[in-house]
Amino acid sequence: MTDARHPLAPLSTEEIDRLREILDAEGLVTAATRFSYIALREPAKADVLAWRPGAALPREVGVLLTDLAADTVTDLVVDLDARAITWRRTLDPAVDGFGPVLDEDFAAADEIVKADAAYVAALAARGITDLSKVVSCPLSAGVFGYDDEVGVRMIRVLSFLQEHPQDSCWAHPIGGLVAHVDLKNRRVVRLIETDAAFVPQESGDYRDPAVRGPERTSLKPISITQPEGVSFTLEDGVLRWENWSVRVGFNGREGLTLHQLSFRDNGVERPVMYRGSIAEMVVNYGDTSPTNAWQNYYDVSEYQFGRLANSLELGCDCLGEITYVDAVVADDLGRPTTLKNAICIHEEDYGILWKHTDFFAGTSEVRRQRRLVVSFFVTVGNYDYGFYWYLYLDGKIELEAKATGIVFTNAHPGGEYEYATEVAPGLGAPIHQHLFSARLDMTVDGLANAVDEVDVARVPKDERNPWGNAFTRTHTRLRTEREGVRDAKGEVDRVWRISSTEKANRLGAPTSYILVPEGKPTLLVDEDAFVRPRAEFAAHHLWVTQYERDELWPAGRSTNQNPGGAGLPAYIAADRPIDGEDIVLWHTFGLTHFPRTEDWPIMPVDYAGFRLLPHGFFDRNPTLDVPNLSTHCAAPAAPSPDVAPTPHGQAGGGGCGGDCRCGH
Repeated sequence: MTDARHPLAPLSTEEIDRLREILDAEGLVTAATRFSYIALREPAKADVLAWRPGAALPREVGVLLTDLAADTVTDLVVDLDARAITWRRTLDPAVDGFGPVLDEDFAAADEIVKADAAYVAALAARGITDLSKVVSCPLSAGVFGYDDEVGVRMIRVLSFLQEHPQDSCWAHPIGGLVAHVDLKNRRVVRLIETDAAFVPQESGDYRDPAVRGPERTSLKPISITQPEGVSFTLEDGVLRWENWSVRVGFNGREGLTLHQLSFRDNGVERPVMYRGSIAEMVVNYGDTSPTNAWQNYYDVSEYQFGRLANSLELGCDCLGEITYVDAVVADDLGRPTTLKNAICIHEEDYGILWKHTDFFAGTSEVRRQRRLVVSFFVTVGNYDYGFYWYLYLDGKIELEAKATGIVFTNAHPGGEYEYATEVAPGLGAPIHQHLFSARLDMTVDGLANAVDEVDVARVPKDERNPWGNAFTRTHTRLRTEREGVRDAKGEVDRVWRISSTEKANRLGAPTSYILVPEGKPTLLVDEDAFVRPRAEFAAHHLWVTQYERDELWPAGRSTNQNPGGAGLPAYIAADRPIDGEDIVLWHTFGLTHFPRTEDWPIMPVDYAGFRLLPHGFFDRNPTLDVPNLSTHCAAPAAPSPDVAPTPHGQAGGGGCGGDCRCGH
């Protein structure tokens, strides 16, 4: 290697510059070249696990190049150390789709529609003649059976009215109008209109005192301090906190990534997860209007939401003793860009860890739970998404997605229209889903893992169960990739257990973690819907695949105008074994959003996520050694042999065994 960086360290600004130099020397960079994706091609897992400082591993970069003049897309792998292209493939847009939406496409679409006579006439019919007040909202086109769009880089444009620079344009959708735009030939291919040809007028500027009213004065400040500093360290990308160790990564597509997550148990570093990320998401809308029925977006792959990460601010996005991490991404011209404070790391008190008052022993003990938070926030058009990874003292892992921002709007047709909520006079918010795919490359106590589907079950009243009170669990081993396509089932409290097939705990059971899904609806569209083939990953809660180095994307590498079938459906086609193999779990979770009036004019955070819980991974509670750090909760005195136990239900025993308030 040309430097001593860890093989999973994110690309640096120097490496991105070197990549561009290599491709320029190969004659692949012209005025028409756009760098659609740039990301580290992570080495094979076995090579990373065997790597030691000073060893040599190729530093490879995957890049997707779009040539706007030739209308071609080329997928490349570049070895930065050898300064050479090691793999190359030209995509067929009709089969593979295009690269993501480019930054310049937004300005181009605005120019194209405003130069179109039919579009201008449609605005005039709605009483709009000042084009400077019209905000064009270019959106990824998808695939909907239009023959004249096959192999043509398309975008669809909805429009909004902005009365003044600070006005919230989302309050004023220009109803019943959508333009299908050919970006290559710079023309409007078709204009679709409906009878909802009006513009809602009520202001949605939530910053305007006339809209929000006077600010309340009753809230008092909350101050979070850690006088002795934080309990974690971050060195060379490795975050260590209590018994946890994790390498923090970031790229322009997925944003935050976690690598080589392990837990130190009695001095032994035990692996849990090799890599975790939000690998894809789809937002599909349920409005049947021809101006809006096509809406479905892939915010990870079509818009590269890692590049859209916010620069977080102390006291606003993160509260407490905060460590920020910058992220380096590449823009459409292949130039490195540093996103300041893209990742936020801090500790949070999380209530009770464990507690017990023993009236017979005369003892009372309580410990506080704490979690480490690693998060980032992105803004994709109208919506804002936060992704929070939580690591707990007792070995739990959680991922929480937070959705806020502004609901997408259109002109509401009035009456009992079931596919949109009227959130203000004449203003509709269509029903939709936010479906995320978490890619969880598990290494529970090593590479050899297996997955069991675990359901609760009633036991019939018979000679084995004479009282009729028994219930049990069933365990179904998932043995191949096609068997690994599963759905949550709330009525049987279904979970999936990821077990080592080589390690056991002291009681002889396999060490394991369980994936606990929320079990909310997956993709709700009809099986014959146009959006279904591209979004097949979102139709099931769980997919399990055998690890393969470059299988990273649930909907495929290039989703923009991809007709479907890529990603997980292609990955499982060979139906590889997954029992006792190196496996990857793909978990679909998210929100089904029937907007409320309370979501307007800005939406309070809604939540979705999942948990990974140790299940026989430890031989006992791993937090018995957590100290009591409270100055208010004194350890109770040992009971006197002459004092009778405190009657059940009464406080006693001293310390925290009664009216102590530290256990909230």
